[in-house]
Amino acid sequence: MSGKPTLGTVAKEAGVSIPTVSQVLRGTGRISEQTRDRVLQAARSLHYVPDQKAAAMRSGDNREIGFIINQLSNPFNAEVISGVVDLLEAEGYLVSILDTRDDAVRQGRQLEAFIRHGRGGLIWVPALATTDETFGLLAAHKIPTVTFLRNLRPGIDHVGIRNAEATATATRHLLELGHRKIAYLGGTEMTLVRKDRIAGYQKALSASGMGDGIVWDSADNKLAGLEAMLDLHREHPEITAVVCNGDMVALGACLALQRTGLTPGKDVSVTGFDNIQDAAVATPPLTTMAVSPHKLGHKLGQVLLDRIRDPDTPVTVSEISAELIIRDTTGAP
Repeated sequence: MSGKPTLGTVAKEAGVSIPTVSQVLRGTGRISEQTRDRVLQAARSLHYVPDQKAAAMRSGDNREIGFIINQLSNPFNAEVISGVVDLLEAEGYLVSILDTRDDAVRQGRQLEAFIRHGRGGLIWVPALATTDETFGLLAAHKIPTVTFLRNLRPGIDHVGIRNAEATATATRHLLELGHRKIAYLGGTEMTLVRKDRIAGYQKALSASGMGDGIVWDSADNKLAGLEAMLDLHREHPEITAVVCNGDMVALGACLALQRTGLTPGKDVSVTGFDNIQDAAVATPPLTTMAVSPHKLGHKLGQVLLDRIRDPDTPVTVSEISAELIIRDTTGAP
């Protein structure tokens, strides 16, 4: 057979009409079991795959979802994606994932590609420099959209984290253990997320009369966290505890302490944020603010499904509280 299999080639192989093949594959019509089995066997033998885009154009039901995220390599994002995919695939949707790397120009190309090729909905971490034009593009094409982490525009469903509340909890945990020299480690840009997390850290310090503390930049990965912690310890040896912007930075900080002969949780305490799987199995296991990224992905997927199924429902903003999980990287100074 030359060319890809079509409804016509399946019909010819099965000895039936094209409308009969269409009805069998869609599960409609009053077709005998013998004919149905013959059509399905022909479709399998020819490796026929239905053209979902054509079907979507006919029915108006697009089963493909776009997920545009920032820093796909971060294990937190990978676990969120896993939760989204698990829920949406169970509902019959295909999820396409792209990484902006926080580049608004790249993001624009990706969004235009999603629109050209057709998507039934979008889950989106907006790049920092996202313009009004980008939001207007999505609105013009009436794409059901849920933003994640960064709530940049009212009028769009959003799922996020109560960041200030979480870092305030982590900082108070360290204060209650007796720490008085506590730094904030992680992040490089003053994103909405990082701004809120630093605000929570500083609010807890201020309430205890500790001033604003020290904020130390680091890219949000393990190697950067390691290098930044070495620099922080060299410049501020008085620091006895660090509140980290994410688990990857915190794990890197723990490695840095071990390289200098210090023990995380005994010589210097470290808290993370996210509770990725590596946090529990690290040596030593990491104290962290847990947001259960896989469950967070389920929440994202469900909010988008609700929007797709009822476009006129009121916009929702869901913010998840983090839970302090105490493990071995925090202790009395």
